Amino acid sequence: MESEDPVLGAGILAADRLEQANINPTTGLATDYLNHFNEVVMLLEMLPAMPDCAEDVLDWQPLDYESHFENSSFTDKQLAVIAYHAAPVALRTHLEERVAQIDAAVLSAQEKLKAAADPATIANEIAETATHVIKPLISIASGVIHGHVMPDADSPEGDDAQAEIDALFA
Repeated sequence: MESEDPVLGAGILAADRLEQANINPTTGLATDYLNHFNEVVMLLEMLPAMPDCAEDVLDWQPLDYESHFENSSFTDKQLAVIAYHAAPVALRTHLEERVAQIDAAVLSAQEKLKAAADPATIANEIAETATHVIKPLISIASGVIHGHVMPDADSPEGDDAQAEIDALFA
C-alpha cells in the first residue's frame, strides 16, 4: 500500500518513471511549465515585425504550476502535479518567486502595450524587455527546475535552498 504523501524516488514517483515523463527525478519539477512563458516571449519578440500579435500578447494570463498542467496536453500532467507537491518546499518556493518575477515582467509589458496608442510605437521596447529581462528570468527558473538555485543578492534564503538542493544530489 502506497503512502498518502508520495516521496520523490519511490512508488509512483520512482526516478525512472519521472524521467520517462520528462520530470526531473531529483527535484520533482518539469520544464514543460516554462512553455507557458516561452510562448508569450515569442509573441513579445515578434511584435516589431508583426504588431497584430498584440492581441495574443494581451490575451496571455499568468498560470501557476498546477494550473498550467491541469490545462495542458502534457501526457503525465497528474504525475507532474503529484511530483510538484513532493518537491522540496524551499525549491518550490524559489521557483514560485522566479515565476512571480516573470509574471510581473510580462504583465508590465502588457500594460505598456495597452497604454500605447499604436502597438508599433512600443513594439521594439517590449521585444527588448522580452529578450533581456524575461528570457533570463525563464533561464533562472529552468535552473531551479534542474536543481540550481541562484541566491538573491539581498536574501539568505537562496543559500539555504541551494544547500537543500545540494543535499538532494549528494
